[in-house]
Amino acid sequence: MTETMQIQPEFTTIWVTFQKEGIHCYPAAGDLEGVEFLQHPHRHMFHFNIEIEVFHDDRDIEFILFKRELESLYNDGVLELNHKSCEMLARDILHYIVEKYKKRDVTVSVSEDGENGGRIRYKKPVKVTDTDFYLGDNPYE
Repeated sequence: MTETMQIQPEFTTIWVTFQKEGIHCYPAAGDLEGVEFLQHPHRHMFHFNIEIEVFHDDRDIEFILFKRELESLYNDGVLELNHKSCEMLARDILHYIVEKYKKRDVTVSVSEDGENGGRIRYKKPVKVTDTDFYLGDNPYE
């Protein structure tokens, strides 16, 4: 079998961070020895880190405005997250970003208290022909 390697083109990203106080629980923790306490509502400072592809070096997405936009999604005081995990929070914000900022690679990380968390990466669809890359259809369009 012949292996063909395709070189990925260089790309640039920006990233923003912010924090939001929230309360959640992990109902299934009652079955996990040593972390049963997580089944009850408890508080964290959720740390968000969002990285998004940009298409030139002069801020086609201005990161202060991008940060403010994302923070505004969570303006209602303490987040009441019920059973939402860091991965679920990351997926929520990822869906918002991919819907608004089409055909860009995006990575969203959410942690509890800056210690442990989850990360979701979205790679924009790419069609590969013999030697060229073309942007494919975006499922969020």
